[in-house]
Amino acid sequence: MTDSLRRHVLELLDRYNPERRTVEDTTELAAGLNIDSVAAMDLIMEIEDHFEIDIPMNQVSELQTVGDLVGLVRTTVDTKGQ
Repeated sequence: MTDSLRRHVLELLDRYNPERRTVEDTTELAAGLNIDSVAAMDLIMEIEDHFEIDIPMNQVSELQTVGDLVGLVRTTVDTKGQ
């Protein structure tokens, strides 16, 4: 599931990367991909729909990198499964 989860998050991120920059776990969402707060909310809603999870807004504001995002999704999916 881990590789699959990461792959799905990267696929959802793809439309927010029109310049086709290389995306790694250390890629910053704002600086590296130019994702502003509106785009971030759209992305989070897409992720929530795709994985059928709810991500708390206070945790969204703490996201800095793609790795942070993947980690948050993984934690939220794992918590849902318990």
